[in-house]
Formats: sequence, C-alpha cells, structure tokens
Amino acid sequence: MRKAVFPGSFDPLTLGHTDIIERALPLFDEIILAIGTNSDKKYMFSLEERLYFLKETFKEEPKIVVTTYSGLTVDFCKEQEAGFILRGLRNSKDLEFEKTIGQTNYLMSGIDTVFFINASGKSHISSTVVRDVRRHGGDYNFMVPDAVKNSKF
Repeated sequence: MRKAVFPGSFDPLTLGHTDIIERALPLFDEIILAIGTNSDKKYMFSLEERLYFLKETFKEEPKIVVTTYSGLTVDFCKEQEAGFILRGLRNSKDLEFEKTIGQTNYLMSGIDTVFFINASGKSHISSTVVRDVRRHGGDYNFMVPDAVKNSKF
C-alpha cells in the first residue's frame, strides 16, 4: 500500500493545501492529513477547528485519513507505515526550506518526500496570509475551502 503523510498546522486549511492533496490522491492508496501539535506555537484556530476543516472538506474521500501527532514527522510516518511525506511548493524559498527538511528526513529514516508545485493561481495562498487578512477584517473567502468559509468558528 502506498501511503503518504501530509503534515502541517493547517491554521487554517487553504485552497493551496487542497490543491496539493487532490492532485496527490491518484498517486497514493491513502493520504494521512496530520496536524502537528506544538504547545509552544500560538494558533489562530483551535485544534478542534482545524480537525473539522480537514474532515469536512474531505468527508467524501475514502483515501483521506485525518489525525494529529506530536514529535518528529518521520517517527509518525514509521508508526503509520507511511513511506512518503507529501509537501507543497509555492516558490523558490519553499523549495530551499523543504529540500533541506526532506533530505534530513530521508537520511534519518529512508522516507522520501514527494513535492508538488502549487497550481497556477494558487501560489500566493498561505495560511499566514489568510490569518493576516482575517485578523484585519478582510475577505479571505477566495483562499479557503467551504468548510473554512462556512465555519461558525
């Protein structure tokens, strides 16, 4: 079984994330959307909200599993028997950052990272931008899936 983990904070889930996930589905038998927990980090959305965004968005997709984890991503991958880590790339800055992490993860565990370049028109979207626009009362709906738009959170 080809299984991948897509780790992230998903604070919140964006159309950039969904683009990567939907395009990766044909390559894997299962994709685990794994929210990393970090007690030192300040999130805009609670863990409950972020789990809801993921579960609601992919409720019709049987190949998607949503969960949380703490610790090293490669350790979580081993626990889940996942042979791949899935990551998205928006720009050259992401490439340099993710390449370093991917190489380190591979040397530590033998787990490969599969990179997807965001589709045209989605590379400007990031959770950071969504949070900033939301924090200042702007319209962020064009950057997030319906589960985030329609949320009562």
